[in-house]
Amino acid sequence: MSIEQKLVLASASKVRASLLSGAGLPYEIEVSPVDEAALKQKFSGDADALAIHLAIAKAEAVSARRGADLTIGADQVMSCDGRQYDKAKDLAEARLNLLSLRGRTHILHSAIALAENGRAVWHMVARAHLTVRDFSGAWLDQYLEQVGDRVLSSVGCYQLEGPGVQLFERIEGDYFTILGLPLLPLLAQLRLRGRIAG
Repeated sequence: MSIEQKLVLASASKVRASLLSGAGLPYEIEVSPVDEAALKQKFSGDADALAIHLAIAKAEAVSARRGADLTIGADQVMSCDGRQYDKAKDLAEARLNLLSLRGRTHILHSAIALAENGRAVWHMVARAHLTVRDFSGAWLDQYLEQVGDRVLSSVGCYQLEGPGVQLFERIEGDYFTILGLPLLPLLAQLRLRGRIAG
C-alpha cells in the first residue's frame, strides 16, 4: 500500500477498531453517514443478504469521499427462527430480547465489504451459531444491572468478551465473526490485494 493509499474503517465500533489495531493494521476511522434504519426498511431479503447490503452501503458511502483509499464496511445482523433483531433501544427491550433467546440458538451474520473509489470491490459474510442457556429471570436482572447500557451497543445485548459470555451454553463459529468483523478473511483479502505484506 502506498503512502497515499490508506486503510479506512467506516465504523464507529470500538470493538472493530480494536480488532484492526490488535492485528497491527494502520488505519483511519471515518464513520459512515448511512441511515441503517432506512436501508433496513426498504430491504427485503434474508439476514445474510441484509448484512452484506449494509456493509457495502457503509463502505461505498465513505469510499466515495476517500478515492483510492481502501474502505472497510462491516455490519452484523442477528436472526433466530426467521426473526431479525435490531439493537435494543433500552434495557427493558434488551431484557425482552434476551428472554426471547433463552434456551434457543440464534445466528450472527457478520458481513464485511471493501470499497475503492466509491465502489465495492469485495464482500463476504460469515455466520456463528450461539445457543443461549436457560438462565433464570433473577440471573438476567443481575446481569443487566452489572453491564448496564453497554449491552445496547450489541445487536445480541451481550458482549462475548465480557460478562455476556455467561449467557451461553454453546458457541459454534469464529470469535472475530461473533465480535462483528470476520478478521481472517479480511486479512487474506488485504494480502491478496497487496495492501499488507504476505
